[in-house]
Amino acid sequence: MNHLNSHPSVDRSERGGSPGLVLAVAAALVVSMAAFSLLEHERATRLILGLLAFLAFVGISALLAYAVGFLQFAGAQARNDITKVIVDSSPDGMLVTEGESRILYANETYLALCGASDASGLRTVDRIFSGAPEVSEPLYRLAQAAREGKRGAEELRLTPPLLGDGEFGWYRIRVRPIDRPAGPPAALWTISDVTRERERHENIFQELQHAIDFLDHAPAGFFSTDPNGNISYMNATLAGWLDFDLAQVGTGGLALRDIVAGDAAAMLSTGFGPPNSVRTEQIDLDLRRRDGLRLPVRLLHRIAYGHDGAPGASRTLALNRAPGEEPAEEARAAEVRFARFFNSTPMAIASVDRDGAILRSNAAFAKLLPGALQDAAGGRRLVANGIAGPHREALRTAIAAAASGSESNDPIDAALEGSQRSARLFVTPNEERNQRGALVFALDTTEERNREEQLHQSQKMQAVGQLAGGIAHDFNNVLTAIIGYSELLLANHRPTDPSFQDIMQIKQNANRAAGLVRQLLAFSRRQTLRPQVLQLGDVLSELQMLTRRLVGEKIEVDLRLGRDLWLVKADLNQFEQVVVNLIVNARDAMPDGGKIYLRTRNVAADECAAYGEKLLPPADYVVIEVEDTGTGIPADIRDKIFDPFFTTKEFGKGTGLGLSMVYGIVKQTGGFIFCDSEVGRGTTFRIFLTRYIPIEEPAEAPKVEEEKKASADHTGRGVVLLVEDEEAVRAFGARALTSRGYTVLEAESGLDALRVVEESNERIDLVVSDVVMPEMDGPTMFGELRKRGIKCRVVFVSGYAEDAFAKNLPEGEDFGFMPKPFTLKQLIETVKENMTA
Repeated sequence: MNHLNSHPSVDRSERGGSPGLVLAVAAALVVSMAAFSLLEHERATRLILGLLAFLAFVGISALLAYAVGFLQFAGAQARNDITKVIVDSSPDGMLVTEGESRILYANETYLALCGASDASGLRTVDRIFSGAPEVSEPLYRLAQAAREGKRGAEELRLTPPLLGDGEFGWYRIRVRPIDRPAGPPAALWTISDVTRERERHENIFQELQHAIDFLDHAPAGFFSTDPNGNISYMNATLAGWLDFDLAQVGTGGLALRDIVAGDAAAMLSTGFGPPNSVRTEQIDLDLRRRDGLRLPVRLLHRIAYGHDGAPGASRTLALNRAPGEEPAEEARAAEVRFARFFNSTPMAIASVDRDGAILRSNAAFAKLLPGALQDAAGGRRLVANGIAGPHREALRTAIAAAASGSESNDPIDAALEGSQRSARLFVTPNEERNQRGALVFALDTTEERNREEQLHQSQKMQAVGQLAGGIAHDFNNVLTAIIGYSELLLANHRPTDPSFQDIMQIKQNANRAAGLVRQLLAFSRRQTLRPQVLQLGDVLSELQMLTRRLVGEKIEVDLRLGRDLWLVKADLNQFEQVVVNLIVNARDAMPDGGKIYLRTRNVAADECAAYGEKLLPPADYVVIEVEDTGTGIPADIRDKIFDPFFTTKEFGKGTGLGLSMVYGIVKQTGGFIFCDSEVGRGTTFRIFLTRYIPIEEPAEAPKVEEEKKASADHTGRGVVLLVEDEEAVRAFGARALTSRGYTVLEAESGLDALRVVEESNERIDLVVSDVVMPEMDGPTMFGELRKRGIKCRVVFVSGYAEDAFAKNLPEGEDFGFMPKPFTLKQLIETVKENMTA
């Protein structure tokens, strides 16, 4: 092993043998033997035997320790370790240090980098590279990593190099900590000469730069796109044609839709192909310059499909077809013009053979019917695959007829495959590639169909609303008479009379019927609303206890209020009724228990489109959501849920007016309501109320109003003109007012009231009139009375909301209002209040 002992590497990690210590031990033994010779023979013999026994014990112990590996001879294992041989001969310089500057080991390569022949010439890494200012910063980072026991790596350029006669050298320096079972921590430094590697990289980079330069200045345009249609590369030629900045490319700044005119981008990114295949197509279309002008080009478009057939990255070569860019050939110019027109038209066009396989199609077709451009069996693209299944046979029949020469094919209205859109298809005969086929023209009719459905729904709701309003008006007249005469009877009977309870039952059921009529009026949007500015968070918080009592113990109500809710303007009582009705419906949909979510939040105008509701115009809204985890609503009845008297509940458990009343109140408030439901998962109702922005008005002097004390005295004096076309109501009103001391003049219509006024010598103090009457209605009569000099106050009576007829009155006129049905007490109090007004 002499060659290892003569190896120029330096190793101070183990202690070597000590000859002086061996001589000292030998001298001690000689002195001991001389001392023993001076002693008596018997005593010396015992001491010698004891010393021999001690040395024998030490020797046997050392042998046992060496046998089990506890004791090793210094340097023997390390110098014979093949790992150390590999490190010693490594082409990378390797140095092991302890602390800041103590060197424990250095291999032959490191000695060469130091320019040293033995240990005296060794230097640490920072001293080898000292004096070069450009390497001081990376060396500092490496030293810091060594002190903190971390790994570090740096590459630096040194002029001149440590070895050789080149102009410069590149070095990769690494440092990492070494775990030692004993002693302070150490660090392993490795220095690799990577000059040749960097030169190879620079050569490759230069070749790549040349290739990019060649491609950038090629006489044709080139671009590449990712699967999402974003342009990942564009050469300088194409960028110059289109006047785009190359800095925008590859950073998400440019996409196909930015450089392709019209809808032609769909032709380059739509459709599936055979798995793991590559398709190349020739496409003539227009590119769009940055200034909006169009550039005619011919594209050689190559696209790769993945293992699932989905389109992947594409590579496209663009040939400029603008005038003056190539020899003027009339046929080629005509071809280019036709291709531009064909791909620019907004109508979807496809040429098909007699089996419906697409021979060519334009950009609008690719956008409208992308499903038709997906490869079917045999690698063909069938136009029928772009529309829904029920309409495919009709299209195939029309194509076969057109291919046979028929020109009398009727248009086909069809739903499109994989979307909620629809189209109208026209099929005409065509001949291409020496075979007869057909041309298929398609127009998008989605918006037209939606408008028709909206108009139909609006007309239906309007007609039902008018019917409901008319029914409510007639019922109000009947109920007014029933309630009024019941109260007249109750006034003449004592509670102990046998008939008192029967009359009370009549009155209570009449009031119950009046409640149903109010729901009809709510649906028809003809009820009286008292809008006020509301903070919905406060309103729903106050309703929380009521809603929990309504749903019972098996259902949990989760109230989640949005922060900083905007203000809305609505009738407080009616809004509370809307929420209560929706909560009750949600409860009934969860007979076995569940959870109801009641949520509010602000929705800005730019967020409205996310809800996908075509009838919701963009504006700022406050949305109220009532969501349940119940049975859900089937799709076939979802359009009927707001119709009056429509219910899915068992007989006697619902009137079918709850949701119709909710719909009417929301609409009359100026809001919108929508329903989303999935059978088995639950239903969500969303109410959108327009944000109210307070308008600052000039401050007015505070008005001090005295509280009106309710007077028990309902008697009065004066002449009242009572105008009512319903005889029973008129008779009840006249009887009630006469019994309280008023003089009553009766009229059965507006014309009759004018006659009574002209014939009567009495001074009329108050007019109480119905609104809807034959021959002449109340507002018209009001105007005629003013023309005749009658200045007394008028109280209108109607089952409709007062704003339904107030617009027909002269401006600035003040009037009273009493809704039908009314009670005897309400009639007397209203007359007395307006008589003294």
